[in-house]
Amino acid sequence: MGKLIIFSAPSGSGKSTIINYLLKQNLNLAFSISATSRPPRGTEQNGVEYFFLTPEEFKQKISDGEFLEYEEVYTDRFYGTLKSQVEKQLSEGQNVIFDVDVVGGCNIKKFYGERALSVFIQPPSIEELRKRLNGRGTDTPEVIESRIAKAEFELSYADKFDVVIVNDELEKAQAEALETISKFLKK
Repeated sequence: MGKLIIFSAPSGSGKSTIINYLLKQNLNLAFSISATSRPPRGTEQNGVEYFFLTPEEFKQKISDGEFLEYEEVYTDRFYGTLKSQVEKQLSEGQNVIFDVDVVGGCNIKKFYGERALSVFIQPPSIEELRKRLNGRGTDTPEVIESRIAKAEFELSYADKFDVVIVNDELEKAQAEALETISKFLKK
């Protein structure tokens, strides 16, 4: 039976980079495949990148209690984690890794308790986060400010996680994440 590793972090804190590093480390990690109510893009396939549901199907599964966590990003645009998919991956012996928002991370941790390790990736400071988001060159100043505001909210959740890793130096943060997760998986 596999275990669960939950990652949450403000946008720009390096979470995806750290997760991608861990996926290459021979820890038998498999990404949790989320469900969404948006249509597939490009070459995306159902059950590979996402499970694609209609907004109606998604709402039905919500009312049937089939999600560990979900979020309505805007009207009828949902993202969520299906209990059945996670259970399937765990029963196949995979260690399931999640990249979720802070509220979703806390919900998954609450549901699975000791079988799950929740990790919060923290930027060294809000100023550094602003610098990274500006450096990406992909967002307007308004989008960056809204991401900063959201980051300040998310940082207030850090103490609800099992482990907080400050990513001020990527190699160091990756090594710390690898050591923490390796220990947890050996328990």
